[in-house]
Amino acid sequence: MKKLTRYFINGFLIFVPVAATIGLVKWTLDFVGSMMPFESEGVGLLVLLLLIFFTGFFASNYLGKRLFELVDRLMTKMPVIKLLYSALKDLVQAFAGNRKSFDQPVLVELVENGAKALGFITRDNAVSFGAEGHVAVYLPQSYNFAGQVLIFPAEKVHPISLSSSEVMATIVSGGVSGEEKTA
Repeated sequence: MKKLTRYFINGFLIFVPVAATIGLVKWTLDFVGSMMPFESEGVGLLVLLLLIFFTGFFASNYLGKRLFELVDRLMTKMPVIKLLYSALKDLVQAFAGNRKSFDQPVLVELVENGAKALGFITRDNAVSFGAEGHVAVYLPQSYNFAGQVLIFPAEKVHPISLSSSEVMATIVSGGVSGEEKTA
């Protein structure tokens, strides 16, 4: 019975993340494909990629910039929509925009000569928070798309030589993912 339980747990740990990822991608592609006047496999993906490309192309010219600025102003004025829109916009820009915020991975001392945490410097100066000589560090949570911003003395924050994507993968997976270094 123990072997059967172990097989089930192992299968669950492999199946659920794969199925959830495939399900989300399929839902997105089906949604885009359902807007087409005809059905065809792969059309949703092609349309989604073209939509993203042409949005970027259109936003790169004068008229497109003005239109998207108007959309941005409208979205940031709607009471509930504003919170969701602003958070998603900031998150996407933090990873891929001109204002990349997660490009300085660090190791932070939480306790002197004790526990440490992986994070990302999001502000080099925390004077506006009344914390001169401190920096803002975002600490993502494992197995969750949430996190906290904590203010640390700058001397307690140590840059590390890993890429941002390696650090984020390690944090989000609870330390399970990422390259393991042997001593």
